[in-house]
Amino acid sequence: MSQLLLPLIPSGASIISGSISVFLENDTWTYFHGLCPVFSHHKDDLSSFKMFTASLVDQGACHKPDIARCFGVSESLVKRALLKLRQDGPRSFFVARKSRTGAVFTKKVLEDVQEEFDSGASRSEICKNFSIKRSTLKKAITSGRLREPVVLTAGTNSKAQRTIADASCAMGTACHRADERILAAMGKLNGATTVFESCTDLKFGGVLCALPFLEANGLFKFLNIYFSLEPKYYTVLHVVQLLAFMALARIKTAESLRFESPGELGKLLGLDRVPEVKTLRNKVGKLCNESNTKEWMLALSKFHMEQNELMAGVFYIDGHVRIYSGSQTKLPRRFVSRQRLCLRGTTDYYVNDALGEPFFVISKTVNEGMIAALEESIIPQLLLDAPGLPTEEELEANPYLHRFIIVVDREASSWRLFKKLWNKYRIACISYQKSPCGELWDEGCFEESTVTMPGGEIIDMKLSEQGTYLGNKKDGLWVKEIRKQTQTSHQTSIITTGYLLAITTVPAFMFSRWTQENFFGYMMAHYNLDRIIDYGVEEFPDPNQKVVNPEHRRLDKQVNSLNSKLCRKLAEFAFIELEPEIGSGKTMETRLATKAQLCEVITYMKSELTELKAKRKQHSKHITFRELPEEEQFQQLAPSRKTFIDTIKMVCYRSETAMANTLKQTVSRADDVRRLACEIMRSEADIHPDSEKKILNITLHRMGNPQADRAVQQMLYELNETETAYPGTSWKMVFALAGTPDP
Repeated sequence: MSQLLLPLIPSGASIISGSISVFLENDTWTYFHGLCPVFSHHKDDLSSFKMFTASLVDQGACHKPDIARCFGVSESLVKRALLKLRQDGPRSFFVARKSRTGAVFTKKVLEDVQEEFDSGASRSEICKNFSIKRSTLKKAITSGRLREPVVLTAGTNSKAQRTIADASCAMGTACHRADERILAAMGKLNGATTVFESCTDLKFGGVLCALPFLEANGLFKFLNIYFSLEPKYYTVLHVVQLLAFMALARIKTAESLRFESPGELGKLLGLDRVPEVKTLRNKVGKLCNESNTKEWMLALSKFHMEQNELMAGVFYIDGHVRIYSGSQTKLPRRFVSRQRLCLRGTTDYYVNDALGEPFFVISKTVNEGMIAALEESIIPQLLLDAPGLPTEEELEANPYLHRFIIVVDREASSWRLFKKLWNKYRIACISYQKSPCGELWDEGCFEESTVTMPGGEIIDMKLSEQGTYLGNKKDGLWVKEIRKQTQTSHQTSIITTGYLLAITTVPAFMFSRWTQENFFGYMMAHYNLDRIIDYGVEEFPDPNQKVVNPEHRRLDKQVNSLNSKLCRKLAEFAFIELEPEIGSGKTMETRLATKAQLCEVITYMKSELTELKAKRKQHSKHITFRELPEEEQFQQLAPSRKTFIDTIKMVCYRSETAMANTLKQTVSRADDVRRLACEIMRSEADIHPDSEKKILNITLHRMGNPQADRAVQQMLYELNETETAYPGTSWKMVFALAGTPDP
């Protein structure tokens, strides 16, 4: 009986078949028969691999599937190599394949054509001079036998040339400044150098026209005071300027930045490219904390008030619910009037002027109402920042003189609030009266009056005025009530504690609330006001903050539901009582049986309603945050980054409004002004820097019609008069409209 012997192979080798094995070391394949090496070749030497493996199969040492399994190649490759070995022998694997040489482009012709290309000849000229077909020349260029140099026109850089150059960067798309980026990675560069390049058809180039307006509205004024970053490639100015450009160019989210050319946006900043989305978010996260972002927003607010003291004497306050549909935390629900639903989110209270331009915003994760927000946060801040307030001596000399005026909607129309603000701070309030007292005023009391609105519009109204006492006999407040009568004889009641205000001034301020409503609508549509830059959350800061008791809310919901059902049953019972008079045709027995059933149901529902109300009474409506059950506790959205982005958007809105006001002088239709401002900032432009004079020439492309061109040309003339320098540099910006002379 014969005994089988175990094959001996080197340690770590892969078995091909029987005693044949292979081992890879230092990029070299070595074949073994038992423990003896018989052949080797480099791992990339495909010819040697095919020749030797085909020889093993041909000699019967292994089979085709063994080679395919061991080396991970297709069995058909081994089959073709075996056929080639048997037909042409081993030498055939090392003979270069014969290829057909070009009949037209000989070596001499290639040299002559390349010289023509290098001298600046075009394809058409070469085809004509050498009698070559255009397709043949194209094949030679595509195969690499000829090089067609890219001809750059002096002083210009087209969009196509820029995109080709951006895509060919070794460090990544549009990363042209390798040396500065390496220094920044080593922490030895405190911000990239601002270098401008000549560019034609630069996307969003028109947004550079907004820089003088952003500068005038103080966007770059306090950055060095409140923000700092470690020495890296991108500075605080770069981040803020990029976010402002994104808002003005309607790039509404950070994610949308991925679909824009980073090199094109970088040219607007004087850089090779803008940061990626992840880098931008990291920079914003490092910039912001709860104290510096709030202080920066309030510093800008005070700056805006001091810039226009006339508009800073009247403040419009209203809330806006920022809906949150994320899954990071379960924020409390609040009623969203624009959708008529209770949704999760935060409530932002904006303070605007009479023209709708914003000053600052206060965010509340737990909303206790506008009255609480006014007393706790908004009024104390206005007392600190509002300019031109009367002195204490002036207030004592005139008991009816007010410090400033706030205009609120019916949500905060409370005589107790008005009385507290007047007695404690001498702040005048204007609002609609929730429920006008008494009957309609006599029509003979109303007189035609001319009302001048804060925006300059003149409106004729029928107005009447008298004093009204609000509250009870023991505690109340005398206010000035002004009513406007419409053409349908409807009377709109306005109350105010601004006792010195004229009868035409109060409705002018009250009816200007639509500017704040327009501000919310415009910001949501154009600036994506409700969107946040990231999805970070933080622990709720005040564990003693009062929140709604979820158990009380659950019982209250049951009480309301049961009360509605009870009302319907009582209505059915009352209808049965009236059935004989109506003549329903039902018999007395049927009606009595139905009444008995309803009485039983109503008695049971009343008993259950009494029990639910007793249970609800045992639970307080509000409890502290720490008393919430663990499953009901929530986190708040990172407030600092949201405040940072909101502040930039508010300044951008102010800047766009300033641009629109400049265009309004020439545009005949007021409704077209905002649209034209958006068109300017999203349009393309050419930039040409003059290094000797330190002038950045910005040439805007023409608009859609001659009237818009005239308005833009006049605006650019006024911008040149300001002699604004590009932020962070000494380069003066000079604007022009393509193909038009100076106005």
